[in-house]
Amino acid sequence: MSDFLEFRKVQCKDCYRCLRECPVKAIDVKEHQAKIIEERCILCGHCTHVCPQNAKIVHSELPAVRELLASGSDVIATVAPAFISSLGQKDFGALRIALAKLGFHDAEETAVGAQAVVEAYKEVLRKGEMRNFITSACPAACNLIQKYFPKALPYLAPVDSPMVAHAKMIRREHPDAKVVFIGPCIAKKREGSESHLIDAVLTFEELRTMLEEKEIDLSTISKLPIADKPKAANRAKAFPVTRGIIRSFDALPEGYTYMAIDGIDRCMQALDKIEELDHVFLEINVCPDGCINGPCSISSDGGMLKAEGDVLAYVDRELATRPHTAPTPAPVDLGYMHPRLRNHSRPATDKEIETILHRTGKFRPEDELNCGACGYSTCREKAWAVVNGYADIEICLPYMRKRAESLAVEIVRNSPHGVLLVDGDMNIVDINATAMKMLGLGGSPDNFQKRAVSDFFSPFEFYSAYSEQRNTANHRLFLQASKRYLDLNVIYLKEQNLLFGLMKDITDEVNYDKKLKEVKLETITTTDEVIMKQMRVAQEIASLLGETTAETKLALLNLKRTLADGEPETTADGRPADWKTAKI
Repeated sequence: MSDFLEFRKVQCKDCYRCLRECPVKAIDVKEHQAKIIEERCILCGHCTHVCPQNAKIVHSELPAVRELLASGSDVIATVAPAFISSLGQKDFGALRIALAKLGFHDAEETAVGAQAVVEAYKEVLRKGEMRNFITSACPAACNLIQKYFPKALPYLAPVDSPMVAHAKMIRREHPDAKVVFIGPCIAKKREGSESHLIDAVLTFEELRTMLEEKEIDLSTISKLPIADKPKAANRAKAFPVTRGIIRSFDALPEGYTYMAIDGIDRCMQALDKIEELDHVFLEINVCPDGCINGPCSISSDGGMLKAEGDVLAYVDRELATRPHTAPTPAPVDLGYMHPRLRNHSRPATDKEIETILHRTGKFRPEDELNCGACGYSTCREKAWAVVNGYADIEICLPYMRKRAESLAVEIVRNSPHGVLLVDGDMNIVDINATAMKMLGLGGSPDNFQKRAVSDFFSPFEFYSAYSEQRNTANHRLFLQASKRYLDLNVIYLKEQNLLFGLMKDITDEVNYDKKLKEVKLETITTTDEVIMKQMRVAQEIASLLGETTAETKLALLNLKRTLADGEPETTADGRPADWKTAKI
Protein backbone atom coordinates (compact mmCIF):
# COMPACT_ATOMS: atom_id res chain seq x y z
CA MET A 1 0.00 0.00 0.00
CA SER A 2 1.21 3.48 -0.84
CA ASP A 3 1.73 5.93 1.99
CA PHE A 4 0.16 8.68 -0.10
CA LEU A 5 -2.40 7.23 -2.50
CA GLU A 6 -4.63 4.17 -2.55
CA PHE A 7 -7.95 2.89 -3.86
CA ARG A 8 -11.03 2.00 -1.88
CA LYS A 9 -11.28 -1.77 -2.00
CA VAL A 10 -15.05 -1.92 -1.93
CA GLN A 11 -15.42 0.31 -4.98
CA CYS A 12 -12.85 -1.13 -7.38
CA LYS A 13 -14.88 -2.79 -10.14
CA ASP A 14 -12.47 -4.64 -12.44
CA CYS A 15 -12.60 -1.90 -15.07
CA TYR A 16 -8.77 -1.51 -15.39
CA ARG A 17 -9.24 2.09 -16.47
CA CYS A 18 -6.73 3.37 -13.93
CA LEU A 19 -4.18 0.85 -15.19
CA ARG A 20 -4.81 1.83 -18.80
CA GLU A 21 -4.33 5.50 -17.94
CA CYS A 22 -1.33 5.07 -15.63
CA PRO A 23 1.69 6.27 -17.62
CA VAL A 24 4.18 4.11 -15.70
CA LYS A 25 1.95 1.08 -14.96
CA ALA A 26 2.32 1.54 -11.22
CA ILE A 27 -0.93 -0.27 -10.45
CA ASP A 28 -1.11 -3.87 -9.30
CA VAL A 29 -4.33 -5.68 -10.18
CA LYS A 30 -4.68 -8.75 -7.98
CA GLU A 31 -7.84 -10.61 -7.04
CA HIS A 32 -9.94 -8.04 -8.92
CA GLN A 33 -8.55 -5.15 -6.87
CA ALA A 34 -6.31 -2.28 -7.99
CA LYS A 35 -3.48 -1.25 -5.69
CA ILE A 36 -0.71 1.30 -6.00
CA ILE A 37 2.83 -0.04 -6.47
CA GLU A 38 4.57 2.63 -4.42
CA GLU A 39 8.09 2.13 -5.74
CA ARG A 40 6.87 2.56 -9.32
CA CYS A 41 4.36 5.36 -8.71
CA ILE A 42 5.35 8.95 -9.50
CA LEU A 43 2.19 10.28 -7.77
CA CYS A 44 1.03 12.19 -10.83
CA GLY A 45 -2.52 11.56 -9.59
CA HIS A 46 -3.83 10.88 -13.09
CA CYS A 47 -5.58 7.74 -11.88
CA THR A 48 -7.62 9.81 -9.44
CA HIS A 49 -9.09 11.78 -12.34
CA VAL A 50 -10.06 8.81 -14.51
CA CYS A 51 -11.45 6.41 -11.88
CA PRO A 52 -15.18 6.10 -12.68
CA GLN A 53 -15.92 4.98 -9.12
CA ASN A 54 -14.06 7.89 -7.51
CA ALA A 55 -12.21 5.22 -5.56
CA LYS A 56 -9.13 7.33 -4.86
CA ILE A 57 -7.87 7.77 -1.32
CA VAL A 58 -5.30 10.53 -0.96
CA HIS A 59 -3.97 9.88 2.50
CA SER A 60 -4.84 12.87 4.61
CA GLU A 61 -2.47 14.75 6.85
CA LEU A 62 -5.27 16.72 8.50
CA PRO A 63 -4.79 14.94 11.84
CA ALA A 64 -1.07 15.81 11.83
CA VAL A 65 -1.79 19.47 11.02
CA ARG A 66 -4.44 19.71 13.73
CA GLU A 67 -1.94 18.26 16.19
CA LEU A 68 0.70 20.80 15.13
CA LEU A 69 -1.74 23.69 15.54
CA ALA A 70 -2.73 22.46 18.97
CA SER A 71 0.87 21.96 20.10
CA GLY A 72 1.59 25.62 20.74
CA SER A 73 4.39 25.67 18.15
CA ASP A 74 4.66 28.42 15.56
CA VAL A 75 3.18 26.81 12.46
CA ILE A 76 3.89 28.65 9.21
CA ALA A 77 2.04 27.83 5.99
CA THR A 78 3.65 28.02 2.58
CA VAL A 79 0.84 28.21 0.02
CA ALA A 80 1.24 27.31 -3.65
CA PRO A 81 0.24 30.14 -6.04
CA ALA A 82 -2.46 27.89 -7.55
CA PHE A 83 -4.63 29.05 -4.61
CA ILE A 84 -5.82 31.81 -6.97
CA SER A 85 -7.73 29.30 -9.13
CA SER A 86 -8.57 26.62 -6.55
CA LEU A 87 -9.81 28.92 -3.78
CA GLY A 88 -11.15 31.70 -5.97
CA GLN A 89 -9.05 34.45 -4.41
CA LYS A 90 -7.71 37.56 -6.13
CA ASP A 91 -5.12 38.22 -3.46
CA PHE A 92 -3.26 36.42 -0.72
CA GLY A 93 -4.29 38.75 2.12
CA ALA A 94 -7.71 37.18 2.72
CA LEU A 95 -6.19 33.68 2.77
CA ARG A 96 -3.55 34.74 5.28
CA ILE A 97 -6.31 35.98 7.62
CA ALA A 98 -8.27 32.73 7.17
CA LEU A 99 -5.19 30.67 8.00
CA ALA A 100 -4.60 32.80 11.09
CA LYS A 101 -8.15 32.00 12.20
CA LEU A 102 -7.27 28.32 11.85
CA GLY A 103 -4.33 28.80 14.21
CA PHE A 104 -1.39 29.31 11.85
CA HIS A 105 1.28 31.66 13.16
CA ASP A 106 1.89 33.05 9.68
CA ALA A 107 1.45 32.22 5.99
CA GLU A 108 3.48 33.06 2.92
CA GLU A 109 3.23 32.30 -0.76
CA THR A 110 5.43 29.51 -2.05
CA ALA A 111 6.16 31.90 -4.91
CA VAL A 112 8.82 33.38 -2.63
CA GLY A 113 10.69 30.09 -2.97
CA ALA A 114 9.83 29.91 -6.67
CA GLN A 115 11.52 33.26 -7.24
CA ALA A 116 14.63 31.99 -5.48
CA VAL A 117 14.55 28.89 -7.68
CA VAL A 118 14.43 31.05 -10.82
CA GLU A 119 17.53 32.91 -9.64
CA ALA A 120 19.25 29.56 -9.05
CA TYR A 121 18.24 28.45 -12.58
CA LYS A 122 19.78 31.64 -13.97
CA GLU A 123 23.06 30.90 -12.26
CA VAL A 124 23.24 27.38 -13.69
CA LEU A 125 22.27 28.58 -17.16
CA ARG A 126 24.91 31.32 -17.13
CA LYS A 127 27.60 28.70 -16.62
CA GLY A 128 26.52 27.03 -19.86
CA GLU A 129 27.61 23.59 -18.63
CA MET A 130 24.34 21.80 -19.33
CA ARG A 131 23.61 20.88 -22.96
CA ASN A 132 19.90 20.73 -22.15
CA PHE A 133 18.09 22.02 -19.08
CA ILE A 134 14.97 20.48 -17.51
CA THR A 135 13.17 22.34 -14.73
CA SER A 136 12.84 20.68 -11.31
CA ALA A 137 9.70 22.37 -9.94
CA CYS A 138 7.30 19.44 -10.57
CA PRO A 139 8.06 16.56 -8.17
CA ALA A 140 6.10 14.06 -10.29
CA ALA A 141 8.19 15.01 -13.34
CA CYS A 142 11.39 14.65 -11.31
CA ASN A 143 10.28 11.20 -10.15
CA LEU A 144 9.46 10.26 -13.74
CA ILE A 145 13.02 11.11 -14.80
CA GLN A 146 14.66 9.52 -11.77
CA LYS A 147 12.82 6.22 -12.21
CA TYR A 148 12.16 5.80 -15.92
CA PHE A 149 14.35 8.17 -17.96
CA PRO A 150 17.84 7.97 -16.48
CA LYS A 151 19.33 9.29 -19.72
CA ALA A 152 17.55 12.59 -19.00
CA LEU A 153 18.85 12.75 -15.43
CA PRO A 154 22.03 14.72 -16.34
CA TYR A 155 19.79 17.46 -17.74
CA LEU A 156 17.54 17.76 -14.68
CA ALA A 157 18.23 21.09 -12.96
CA PRO A 158 20.34 20.52 -9.82
CA VAL A 159 18.08 22.87 -7.89
CA ASP A 160 15.47 22.39 -5.17
CA SER A 161 11.78 22.73 -5.91
CA PRO A 162 10.03 25.98 -4.87
CA MET A 163 8.42 24.19 -1.89
CA VAL A 164 11.74 22.94 -0.49
CA ALA A 165 13.48 26.23 -1.28
CA HIS A 166 10.80 28.18 0.60
CA ALA A 167 10.94 25.77 3.54
CA LYS A 168 14.70 26.34 3.80
CA MET A 169 14.17 30.09 3.77
CA ILE A 170 11.43 29.90 6.45
CA ARG A 171 13.54 27.71 8.70
CA ARG A 172 16.48 30.07 8.37
CA GLU A 173 14.30 32.91 9.71
CA HIS A 174 12.30 30.75 12.15
CA PRO A 175 14.45 27.77 13.20
CA ASP A 176 11.87 26.40 15.63
CA ALA A 177 8.83 26.86 13.41
CA LYS A 178 6.79 24.04 11.93
CA VAL A 179 6.26 24.29 8.17
CA VAL A 180 3.08 23.15 6.40
CA PHE A 181 2.81 23.23 2.61
CA ILE A 182 -0.64 23.74 1.03
CA GLY A 183 -1.20 23.03 -2.66
CA PRO A 184 -2.96 20.97 -5.36
CA CYS A 185 -0.36 18.20 -5.63
CA ILE A 186 -0.20 14.64 -4.29
CA ALA A 187 3.49 14.25 -5.20
CA LYS A 188 4.30 17.10 -2.79
CA LYS A 189 3.30 14.80 0.07
CA ARG A 190 6.12 12.41 -0.73
CA GLU A 191 8.57 15.21 -1.53
CA GLY A 192 7.75 16.97 1.73
CA SER A 193 8.19 13.77 3.73
CA GLU A 194 11.54 12.97 2.11
CA SER A 195 12.87 16.54 2.47
CA HIS A 196 12.68 16.46 6.29
CA LEU A 197 11.99 20.19 6.05
CA ILE A 198 8.20 20.02 5.70
CA ASP A 199 6.23 18.89 8.75
CA ALA A 200 3.02 18.25 6.82
CA VAL A 201 1.45 18.73 3.41
CA LEU A 202 -2.19 19.68 2.88
CA THR A 203 -4.09 19.68 -0.38
CA PHE A 204 -6.46 22.51 -1.23
CA GLU A 205 -9.29 20.01 -0.69
CA GLU A 206 -8.07 19.35 2.84
CA LEU A 207 -7.72 23.07 3.52
CA ARG A 208 -11.28 23.62 2.35
CA THR A 209 -12.39 20.95 4.83
CA MET A 210 -10.66 22.79 7.68
CA LEU A 211 -12.24 26.11 6.68
CA GLU A 212 -15.69 24.55 6.52
CA GLU A 213 -15.25 22.94 9.94
CA LYS A 214 -14.46 26.34 11.46
CA GLU A 215 -17.15 28.05 9.34
CA ILE A 216 -14.59 30.42 7.86
CA ASP A 217 -15.85 32.06 4.66
CA LEU A 218 -13.08 33.31 2.39
CA SER A 219 -15.46 35.34 0.25
CA THR A 220 -16.60 37.31 3.31
CA ILE A 221 -13.02 37.95 4.43
CA SER A 222 -11.97 39.06 0.94
CA LYS A 223 -14.50 41.92 1.10
CA LEU A 224 -12.77 43.44 4.12
CA PRO A 225 -10.14 46.21 3.69
CA ILE A 226 -6.86 44.34 4.09
CA ALA A 227 -3.59 46.18 4.60
CA ASP A 228 -0.79 44.64 2.57
CA LYS A 229 2.91 44.79 3.23
CA PRO A 230 4.74 46.62 0.42
CA LYS A 231 6.94 44.06 -1.28
CA ALA A 232 8.71 43.85 -4.59
CA ALA A 233 6.87 42.33 -7.55
CA ASN A 234 7.27 38.56 -7.90
CA ARG A 235 6.98 37.16 -11.42
CA ALA A 236 7.26 33.63 -10.08
CA LYS A 237 3.61 33.72 -9.04
CA ALA A 238 3.00 32.54 -12.63
CA PHE A 239 4.56 29.14 -11.84
CA PRO A 240 1.24 27.18 -11.74
CA VAL A 241 0.36 27.76 -15.42
CA THR A 242 1.96 26.50 -18.63
CA ARG A 243 5.12 28.53 -19.44
CA GLY A 244 4.80 29.97 -15.93
CA ILE A 245 8.46 29.29 -15.15
CA ILE A 246 9.59 30.87 -18.40
CA ARG A 247 7.37 33.88 -17.65
CA SER A 248 9.09 34.21 -14.26
CA PHE A 249 12.41 35.26 -15.83
CA ASP A 250 12.81 39.00 -16.12
CA ALA A 251 15.26 38.25 -18.94
CA LEU A 252 15.90 34.83 -20.47
CA PRO A 253 19.56 33.78 -20.49
CA GLU A 254 20.89 33.42 -23.99
CA GLY A 255 22.03 30.22 -25.64
CA TYR A 256 18.88 28.13 -25.10
CA THR A 257 15.60 27.55 -26.86
CA TYR A 258 12.82 27.87 -24.27
CA MET A 259 9.97 25.37 -24.47
CA ALA A 260 7.16 24.34 -22.12
CA ILE A 261 5.58 20.89 -22.12
CA ASP A 262 2.69 19.74 -19.97
CA GLY A 263 0.74 16.51 -19.79
CA ILE A 264 2.33 13.18 -18.92
CA ASP A 265 2.28 11.75 -22.45
CA ARG A 266 4.02 14.76 -24.00
CA CYS A 267 6.51 14.82 -21.15
CA MET A 268 7.43 11.18 -21.76
CA GLN A 269 7.78 11.76 -25.49
CA ALA A 270 10.12 14.70 -24.89
CA LEU A 271 12.20 12.83 -22.31
CA ASP A 272 12.52 9.86 -24.63
CA LYS A 273 14.03 12.15 -27.30
CA ILE A 274 16.07 14.33 -24.96
CA GLU A 275 19.38 13.13 -26.37
CA GLU A 276 18.33 14.37 -29.80
CA LEU A 277 17.82 17.92 -28.48
CA ASP A 278 20.51 20.52 -28.10
CA HIS A 279 20.53 23.58 -25.83
CA VAL A 280 16.84 23.35 -25.04
CA PHE A 281 15.36 24.75 -21.83
CA LEU A 282 12.46 22.41 -21.07
CA GLU A 283 9.79 23.55 -18.62
CA ILE A 284 8.07 20.30 -17.77
CA ASN A 285 4.88 19.61 -15.84
CA VAL A 286 3.02 16.29 -15.78
CA CYS A 287 -0.37 17.96 -15.21
CA PRO A 288 -2.03 19.31 -18.36
CA ASP A 289 -2.25 23.11 -18.08
CA GLY A 290 0.15 23.04 -15.14
CA CYS A 291 -0.46 23.06 -11.40
CA ILE A 292 -3.82 24.79 -11.73
CA ASN A 293 -5.03 21.39 -12.93
CA GLY A 294 -3.33 19.38 -10.19
CA PRO A 295 -5.01 16.17 -8.96
CA CYS A 296 -6.20 17.89 -5.76
CA SER A 297 -7.05 21.26 -7.24
CA ILE A 298 -10.60 22.54 -6.84
CA SER A 299 -12.30 23.16 -10.14
CA SER A 300 -14.52 26.18 -10.68
CA ASP A 301 -16.77 27.57 -13.37
CA GLY A 302 -14.91 28.46 -16.53
CA GLY A 303 -12.50 25.54 -16.42
CA MET A 304 -8.79 25.78 -17.13
CA LEU A 305 -9.04 28.83 -19.38
CA LYS A 306 -10.52 30.90 -16.59
CA ALA A 307 -8.11 29.39 -14.05
CA GLU A 308 -5.11 30.37 -16.16
CA GLY A 309 -6.59 33.81 -16.78
CA ASP A 310 -7.09 34.37 -13.05
CA VAL A 311 -3.46 33.46 -12.29
CA LEU A 312 -2.07 35.66 -15.07
CA ALA A 313 -4.31 38.53 -13.99
CA TYR A 314 -2.94 38.10 -10.46
CA VAL A 315 0.61 38.31 -11.81
CA ASP A 316 -0.25 41.36 -13.93
CA ARG A 317 -1.67 43.16 -10.88
CA GLU A 318 1.47 42.18 -9.01
CA LEU A 319 3.68 43.70 -11.67
CA ALA A 320 1.50 46.79 -12.02
CA THR A 321 1.17 47.68 -8.35
CA ARG A 322 4.44 46.64 -6.79
CA PRO A 323 7.94 48.05 -7.22
CA HIS A 324 10.29 46.26 -9.58
CA THR A 325 13.56 45.47 -7.90
CA ALA A 326 16.16 42.95 -8.92
CA PRO A 327 15.68 39.71 -6.98
CA THR A 328 18.54 38.71 -4.75
CA PRO A 329 19.85 35.17 -4.43
CA ALA A 330 18.37 33.14 -1.60
CA PRO A 331 20.34 33.20 1.65
CA VAL A 332 20.36 29.40 1.64
CA ASP A 333 21.89 26.74 -0.59
CA LEU A 334 19.30 25.52 -3.11
CA GLY A 335 21.55 22.99 -4.81
CA TYR A 336 20.21 19.45 -5.08
CA MET A 337 21.41 16.56 -7.25
CA HIS A 338 18.49 14.26 -7.99
CA PRO A 339 19.54 10.63 -7.49
CA ARG A 340 18.69 7.72 -9.75
CA LEU A 341 15.77 5.79 -8.29
CA ARG A 342 15.44 2.09 -9.01
CA ASN A 343 12.66 -0.40 -8.42
CA HIS A 344 12.58 -4.17 -8.18
CA SER A 345 11.00 -4.72 -11.58
CA ARG A 346 13.04 -6.88 -13.90
CA PRO A 347 12.96 -7.64 -17.60
CA ALA A 348 11.19 -10.87 -18.49
CA THR A 349 12.94 -13.46 -20.62
CA ASP A 350 11.52 -14.52 -23.97
CA LYS A 351 10.72 -17.92 -22.50
CA GLU A 352 8.83 -16.38 -19.59
CA ILE A 353 6.88 -14.14 -21.95
CA GLU A 354 5.99 -17.05 -24.22
CA THR A 355 4.91 -19.19 -21.27
CA ILE A 356 2.46 -16.51 -20.14
CA LEU A 357 1.23 -15.95 -23.69
CA HIS A 358 0.64 -19.67 -24.19
CA ARG A 359 -1.35 -19.86 -20.96
CA THR A 360 -3.74 -17.27 -22.38
CA GLY A 361 -4.15 -19.03 -25.72
CA LYS A 362 -1.65 -16.93 -27.67
CA PHE A 363 0.58 -19.22 -29.72
CA ARG A 364 1.08 -17.12 -32.85
CA PRO A 365 1.82 -13.42 -33.41
CA GLU A 366 -1.70 -12.94 -34.82
CA ASP A 367 -3.10 -14.20 -31.49
CA GLU A 368 -1.60 -11.17 -29.76
CA LEU A 369 -4.43 -8.71 -30.20
CA ASN A 370 -2.73 -5.90 -28.22
CA CYS A 371 -6.23 -4.56 -27.51
CA GLY A 372 -5.22 -2.80 -24.29
CA ALA A 373 -8.36 -3.95 -22.44
CA CYS A 374 -6.21 -5.25 -19.57
CA GLY A 375 -4.60 -1.84 -19.14
CA TYR A 376 -1.30 -2.70 -20.82
CA SER A 377 -0.45 -1.52 -24.32
CA THR A 378 0.59 -4.94 -25.63
CA CYS A 379 0.11 -8.57 -24.70
CA ARG A 380 3.83 -8.86 -24.07
CA GLU A 381 3.83 -5.88 -21.74
CA LYS A 382 1.02 -7.53 -19.79
CA ALA A 383 3.01 -10.78 -19.72
CA TRP A 384 5.93 -8.81 -18.25
CA ALA A 385 3.60 -7.54 -15.52
CA VAL A 386 2.50 -11.11 -14.74
CA VAL A 387 6.13 -12.23 -14.50
CA ASN A 388 6.85 -9.39 -12.07
CA GLY A 389 3.76 -10.16 -9.99
CA TYR A 390 1.96 -6.94 -10.91
CA ALA A 391 -1.05 -8.57 -12.53
CA ASP A 392 -3.08 -11.78 -12.55
CA ILE A 393 -2.93 -13.76 -15.76
CA GLU A 394 -6.74 -13.79 -15.93
CA ILE A 395 -7.04 -10.05 -16.61
CA CYS A 396 -6.72 -10.75 -20.34
CA LEU A 397 -10.34 -9.97 -21.24
CA PRO A 398 -10.43 -11.50 -24.76
CA TYR A 399 -8.94 -14.70 -23.35
CA MET A 400 -11.40 -14.79 -20.45
CA ARG A 401 -14.32 -14.05 -22.76
CA LYS A 402 -13.23 -16.71 -25.21
CA ARG A 403 -12.78 -19.20 -22.39
CA ALA A 404 -16.13 -18.32 -20.87
CA GLU A 405 -17.86 -18.59 -24.23
CA SER A 406 -16.09 -21.87 -24.95
CA LEU A 407 -17.07 -23.28 -21.57
CA ALA A 408 -20.63 -22.06 -21.99
CA VAL A 409 -20.86 -23.60 -25.47
CA GLU A 410 -19.40 -26.89 -24.27
CA ILE A 411 -21.72 -27.02 -21.27
CA VAL A 412 -24.79 -26.34 -23.40
CA ARG A 413 -23.65 -28.62 -26.21
CA ASN A 414 -22.91 -31.56 -23.93
CA SER A 415 -25.70 -31.03 -21.44
CA PRO A 416 -27.82 -34.14 -20.74
CA HIS A 417 -30.82 -31.80 -20.71
CA GLY A 418 -32.36 -30.04 -23.66
CA VAL A 419 -31.56 -26.33 -23.95
CA LEU A 420 -33.73 -23.96 -25.93
CA LEU A 421 -33.16 -20.20 -26.24
CA VAL A 422 -36.23 -18.30 -27.42
CA ASP A 423 -36.77 -14.61 -28.26
CA GLY A 424 -39.80 -12.41 -27.57
CA ASP A 425 -41.40 -13.44 -30.87
CA MET A 426 -41.32 -17.06 -29.73
CA ASN A 427 -38.70 -17.98 -32.29
CA ILE A 428 -35.76 -20.26 -31.57
CA VAL A 429 -32.47 -18.41 -31.11
CA ASP A 430 -30.40 -21.48 -30.23
CA ILE A 431 -30.95 -25.15 -29.50
CA ASN A 432 -28.65 -27.98 -28.46
CA ALA A 433 -28.45 -31.52 -29.81
CA THR A 434 -30.19 -33.01 -26.77
CA ALA A 435 -33.23 -30.79 -27.27
CA MET A 436 -33.34 -31.74 -30.95
CA LYS A 437 -33.35 -35.42 -30.05
CA MET A 438 -36.16 -34.84 -27.57
CA LEU A 439 -38.18 -33.06 -30.26
CA GLY A 440 -37.47 -35.81 -32.76
CA LEU A 441 -35.49 -33.52 -35.03
CA GLY A 442 -32.50 -34.31 -37.18
CA GLY A 443 -29.78 -32.24 -38.83
CA SER A 444 -27.81 -29.28 -37.53
CA PRO A 445 -29.01 -26.95 -34.75
CA ASP A 446 -28.30 -24.04 -37.10
CA ASN A 447 -31.14 -25.20 -39.35
CA PHE A 448 -33.69 -24.57 -36.62
CA GLN A 449 -32.67 -21.09 -35.61
CA LYS A 450 -35.47 -18.53 -36.16
CA ARG A 451 -38.03 -21.35 -36.37
CA ALA A 452 -41.18 -20.82 -34.31
CA VAL A 453 -41.47 -22.86 -31.13
CA SER A 454 -45.08 -23.53 -32.04
CA ASP A 455 -43.86 -25.68 -34.94
CA PHE A 456 -42.84 -28.31 -32.39
CA PHE A 457 -45.03 -27.90 -29.29
CA SER A 458 -47.31 -25.42 -27.59
CA PRO A 459 -45.29 -22.38 -26.48
CA PHE A 460 -47.75 -21.50 -23.70
CA GLU A 461 -45.14 -21.66 -20.94
CA PHE A 462 -42.80 -19.40 -22.93
CA TYR A 463 -45.63 -16.91 -23.58
CA SER A 464 -46.52 -16.95 -19.91
CA ALA A 465 -42.91 -16.41 -18.73
CA TYR A 466 -42.33 -13.62 -21.26
CA SER A 467 -45.56 -11.70 -20.70
CA GLU A 468 -45.31 -11.88 -16.89
CA GLN A 469 -41.51 -11.59 -16.85
CA ARG A 470 -41.16 -14.50 -14.45
CA ASN A 471 -39.81 -18.03 -14.35
CA THR A 472 -42.00 -21.10 -14.70
CA ALA A 473 -41.12 -24.57 -13.43
CA ASN A 474 -41.89 -28.26 -13.99
CA HIS A 475 -44.46 -28.03 -16.75
CA ARG A 476 -45.03 -31.50 -18.24
CA LEU A 477 -45.18 -31.95 -22.01
CA PHE A 478 -45.90 -34.94 -24.23
CA LEU A 479 -44.31 -34.71 -27.66
CA GLN A 480 -46.26 -36.74 -30.17
CA ALA A 481 -43.44 -36.70 -32.73
CA SER A 482 -40.92 -38.39 -30.48
CA LYS A 483 -43.37 -40.05 -28.04
CA ARG A 484 -41.49 -38.46 -25.17
CA TYR A 485 -42.54 -36.85 -21.92
CA LEU A 486 -40.64 -33.74 -20.84
CA ASP A 487 -40.41 -31.47 -17.81
CA LEU A 488 -40.01 -27.88 -19.04
CA ASN A 489 -38.55 -25.04 -16.94
CA VAL A 490 -38.52 -21.56 -18.49
CA ILE A 491 -36.23 -18.81 -17.18
CA TYR A 492 -36.78 -15.19 -18.21
CA LEU A 493 -33.46 -13.43 -18.93
CA LYS A 494 -34.35 -9.79 -18.31
CA GLU A 495 -31.13 -8.14 -19.46
CA GLN A 496 -31.05 -10.09 -22.73
CA ASN A 497 -34.87 -10.09 -23.17
CA LEU A 498 -34.70 -13.80 -23.94
CA LEU A 499 -36.22 -17.00 -22.59
CA PHE A 500 -34.08 -19.92 -21.52
CA GLY A 501 -35.88 -23.24 -21.71
CA LEU A 502 -34.46 -26.27 -19.92
CA MET A 503 -36.05 -29.59 -20.88
CA LYS A 504 -35.62 -32.78 -18.92
CA ASP A 505 -36.59 -36.09 -20.53
CA ILE A 506 -38.82 -37.95 -18.04
CA THR A 507 -40.12 -40.57 -20.48
CA ASP A 508 -38.47 -43.43 -18.61
CA GLU A 509 -39.83 -42.14 -15.32
CA VAL A 510 -43.35 -41.83 -16.73
CA ASN A 511 -43.15 -45.33 -18.29
CA TYR A 512 -41.82 -46.72 -15.03
CA ASP A 513 -44.71 -45.12 -13.16
CA LYS A 514 -47.18 -46.65 -15.62
CA LYS A 515 -45.62 -50.09 -15.27
CA LEU A 516 -45.54 -49.75 -11.51
CA LYS A 517 -49.25 -48.85 -11.54
CA GLU A 518 -50.04 -51.91 -13.68
CA VAL A 519 -48.12 -54.13 -11.28
CA LYS A 520 -50.03 -52.66 -8.37
CA LEU A 521 -53.40 -53.27 -10.04
CA GLU A 522 -52.40 -56.84 -10.94
CA THR A 523 -51.27 -57.45 -7.38
CA ILE A 524 -54.53 -56.10 -5.99
CA THR A 525 -56.56 -58.37 -8.32
CA THR A 526 -54.50 -61.42 -7.36
CA THR A 527 -54.89 -60.58 -3.71
CA ASP A 528 -58.68 -60.36 -4.06
CA GLU A 529 -58.79 -63.78 -5.74
CA VAL A 530 -56.67 -65.36 -2.99
CA ILE A 531 -58.89 -63.85 -0.32
CA MET A 532 -62.08 -65.19 -1.95
CA LYS A 533 -60.56 -68.61 -2.38
CA GLN A 534 -59.48 -68.68 1.26
CA MET A 535 -62.97 -67.69 2.34
CA ARG A 536 -64.53 -70.57 0.37
CA VAL A 537 -62.08 -73.06 1.84
CA ALA A 538 -62.78 -71.79 5.34
CA GLN A 539 -66.53 -72.14 4.83
CA GLU A 540 -66.21 -75.73 3.54
CA ILE A 541 -63.99 -76.68 6.45
CA ALA A 542 -66.44 -75.13 8.88
CA SER A 543 -69.34 -77.11 7.36
CA LEU A 544 -67.47 -80.38 7.63
CA LEU A 545 -66.34 -79.65 11.16
CA GLY A 546 -69.99 -78.90 12.19
CA GLU A 547 -71.36 -82.22 10.93
CA THR A 548 -68.55 -84.19 12.51
CA THR A 549 -69.02 -82.45 15.82
CA ALA A 550 -72.78 -83.31 15.94
CA GLU A 551 -72.14 -87.00 15.31
CA THR A 552 -69.46 -87.05 17.97
CA LYS A 553 -71.80 -85.49 20.49
CA LEU A 554 -74.57 -88.01 19.87
CA ALA A 555 -72.13 -90.86 20.12
CA LEU A 556 -70.91 -89.62 23.42
CA LEU A 557 -74.46 -89.14 24.71
CA ASN A 558 -75.39 -92.70 23.76
CA LEU A 559 -72.27 -93.94 25.36
CA LYS A 560 -73.22 -92.13 28.50
CA ARG A 561 -76.76 -93.51 28.43
CA THR A 562 -75.54 -97.01 27.80
CA LEU A 563 -73.22 -96.90 30.64
CA ALA A 564 -76.02 -95.60 32.81
CA ASP A 565 -79.08 -97.61 31.66
CA GLY A 566 -77.99 -100.30 29.32
CA GLU A 567 -77.90 -100.61 25.59
CA PRO A 568 -79.06 -97.56 23.73
CA GLU A 569 -81.81 -97.73 21.18
CA THR A 570 -80.67 -97.98 17.62
CA THR A 571 -82.19 -97.88 14.18
CA ALA A 572 -81.99 -100.57 11.55
CA ASP A 573 -78.68 -99.20 10.26
CA GLY A 574 -77.13 -99.19 13.74
CA ARG A 575 -77.33 -95.46 14.47
CA PRO A 576 -78.80 -94.06 17.69
CA ALA A 577 -82.52 -93.75 17.34
CA ASP A 578 -82.57 -89.94 17.89
CA TRP A 579 -79.45 -88.88 15.99
CA LYS A 580 -81.41 -86.82 13.47
CA THR A 581 -82.96 -84.63 16.14
CA ALA A 582 -79.89 -84.22 18.23
CA LYS A 583 -78.73 -80.57 18.65
CA ILE A 584 -75.15 -79.51 18.30
